[in-house]
Amino acid sequence: MDIISQFLEKNGLVVAFLTVGLMIYASAIMSNRLTNKKIPASAIAIVMGLVLAYVGGIYSGGGKGIADVKIFSGFGLMGGTMFRDFAIISTAMGASFVVMRQTGWIGALSLFLGTIIPFFVGVTIAMAWGYTDVVSLTTIGAGAVTYIVGPVTGAAIGASSDVMALSIATGVVKAVFVTIITPFAARYIGLDNPHTAMIYGGIMGTTSGVSAGLAATDPKLVPYGALTATFHTGLGCLMCPSVLYLLMRVLF
Repeated sequence: MDIISQFLEKNGLVVAFLTVGLMIYASAIMSNRLTNKKIPASAIAIVMGLVLAYVGGIYSGGGKGIADVKIFSGFGLMGGTMFRDFAIISTAMGASFVVMRQTGWIGALSLFLGTIIPFFVGVTIAMAWGYTDVVSLTTIGAGAVTYIVGPVTGAAIGASSDVMALSIATGVVKAVFVTIITPFAARYIGLDNPHTAMIYGGIMGTTSGVSAGLAATDPKLVPYGALTATFHTGLGCLMCPSVLYLLMRVLF
């Protein structure tokens, strides 16, 4: 057992990829057999990942979730910024520039609406939780844009770690919701072509949620939705700590 344990610890990144692969395989089986594909496998996998991170954090008593367990230390690298950014950028490889140009000003408008509307929804939620200071309201509002924009904004304007954690949680809930609701809403909103997929990605914004939801709807639409969702994340990182933060200072 010591030999096996040492082997797993020395190959942490491989163990992390193997674990994720098994989780995705298990979630696909659960989606097919237990929900008849009504809940996408990616949504189940996200929930399984959150549970695994929580259990790992409780077991190790650390602050990095499952990565604090030695044999799963590879999750620290796999879940880091390098692989995250690589995965986001790689989603654009299957998109057609000609089709992207056809979206026009509506695609740009969707980006701004997808940033501003969730931001103020998040601010409303923060106020319902009892927060009144501008920094906390702005950070949680930014988390409702995406779970990446939340901590970026919080770090820029000096939010506490607790508030940034809440902003991340808000964004994760949004991502899971978008993942689950997309296949159901697709036929009602005409989400069956690259044009609407780009608009949808711009409005919803969460790259992981949009990508997973479109994968369950039509895999060919994933690059288009993920592309505008990625732009949405960048726009949120620019607007939330600057324009929207200053606006919040004026309003409150």
